[in-house]
Amino acid sequence: MSNSPMPPHVDPRKLADRSATLEGELQLADLQRLCGPLADNQGMVRAKFSFERDERNAVVFHSELGVDVKMVCQRCLELVTLPIYSECDYAVVKVGGNTQSVPQGYDVIELDEDPLDLLALVEEELLLALPIVPAHDPKDCQQPAGLEESESSEDEVTRSNPFSVLAQLKRDPNV
Repeated sequence: MSNSPMPPHVDPRKLADRSATLEGELQLADLQRLCGPLADNQGMVRAKFSFERDERNAVVFHSELGVDVKMVCQRCLELVTLPIYSECDYAVVKVGGNTQSVPQGYDVIELDEDPLDLLALVEEELLLALPIVPAHDPKDCQQPAGLEESESSEDEVTRSNPFSVLAQLKRDPNV
């Protein structure tokens, strides 16, 4: 199902029984919380989900998400396009079920009979993958005018240390 819209909700148990793979695209604008820190909400999220049952007959799935987002570079304050990629493995467990048996490396998703909200899962994973401080590559980034670091000149007046008075008091035997 390449380049087709992703369903908003799925039943991972049924998909795992068929060893199904969902592949498609989502509108970036549909992920409102993700669009909050972005400068632009135009674009498509590429998503791929592979469902299966593992050797314990547990429902597991693998996700691959990718999108190019526009954010404000915190170094030069210009727009920067950043590729965001997220890859994760999940194990589906009944609500209140035993999570101790989940193999290491899997994130646990607790579900009853309700379907899995695929849009919310995509949004959460991409939010976690966003950079804390978006920036261009340092060699491509220009600082805005007026923020250049000034070189200290020899003519610059040296400031006195505000604690020098305390040092003098410390040396004075009459105090």
